[in-house]
Amino acid sequence: MANVQLKKVVKRYGDVEVVHGIDLDIPDNEFIVLVGPSGCGKSTVLRMIAGLEKISGGEVFIGGRLVNQVSPKDRNVAMVFQNYALYPHMSVRDNMGFSLKMRGQGADEIGAKVDEAARVLELTPYLDRKPSELSGGQRQRVAMGRAIVRQPDVFLFDEPLSNLDAQLRTQMRMELRKMHMKLATTTIYVTHDQIEAMTLADRIVILKDGHIQQVGTPIDVFERPANAFVARFIGNPPMNILEGTFRVEDGRRYVQAGPSKFPVAEAQGGPLQDGSPVLAGIRPDSIKMGDRIEKLPEEWMCQGEVVVSEILGGHSHLEIVVDGENELIAEVEGRVVAHPGEIVPIGFEFNRMVLFDPETKEAIY
Repeated sequence: MANVQLKKVVKRYGDVEVVHGIDLDIPDNEFIVLVGPSGCGKSTVLRMIAGLEKISGGEVFIGGRLVNQVSPKDRNVAMVFQNYALYPHMSVRDNMGFSLKMRGQGADEIGAKVDEAARVLELTPYLDRKPSELSGGQRQRVAMGRAIVRQPDVFLFDEPLSNLDAQLRTQMRMELRKMHMKLATTTIYVTHDQIEAMTLADRIVILKDGHIQQVGTPIDVFERPANAFVARFIGNPPMNILEGTFRVEDGRRYVQAGPSKFPVAEAQGGPLQDGSPVLAGIRPDSIKMGDRIEKLPEEWMCQGEVVVSEILGGHSHLEIVVDGENELIAEVEGRVVAHPGEIVPIGFEFNRMVLFDPETKEAIY
């Protein structure tokens, strides 16, 4: 187990720089997730930590040791990829212990480590089966077991759940979290899926175009995004963002977005002056309907026309047009029955609204 530090880490391919001076400090035992769209540099960063990509600039430390020139096999990290890469002719037991056998460890030592990893991953009943006799989720657990038996300082996961269906992904997220709780090993996990990031991470690192946009806990990046990109990328459905003007009138602060007036809490807006252009961010789950609006102040309520309604079981997604112009996506609790064209009362938790600079797209707190 070890901490990991990245200091001004750069990656270039020829004259093209794809990772731009990354600084990141990952404490021992932390589960950190690198998330971002395709091409943001997250897998490249992971591969530089593993030693599979040469570092063009900066320094990488694992457990306080500079590893820029250390070969992958000597960094004591274990990597799990999107593809399971299991030997089809070997049993689960032999697959999990193969790397230890190649390192010359004794049969008794290998057996003890495989048995312990199988216990952690609940694979004991399957140790004598071949990969073809396992489900996709079980195969991925075998791949994780192969990493666990090495007892590495750091686990590296490169989109390990991408090949699984939705139900298995949900199950494996829980398995990964339980595994980390049992092993308490520093874990760096790469994904493009913000749901995986939110549910797995102690902290999330959001990347775009080779730059870190924000580092924080799942709640931090959801409730206090650093910029409009983070606000839209984290959260499903994404944050509604409206163009408007900041107004101060008779002591009241609000954002004028077309014909709509959205109240601004006293703690929001920072240095904004009356007439300042602004972007207003409203989370879909801060829009309320039905009996959920009864506890909200009257000025936080209005009416909207339903365009589309999606019932998803315990909650619903609705596209609503407010004041005939502003389109909003709402995520409301319960089985809300609303038909296209219907006018419905809605309320907003405006104390959760986030304002952004329309030029820099940075949040204004």
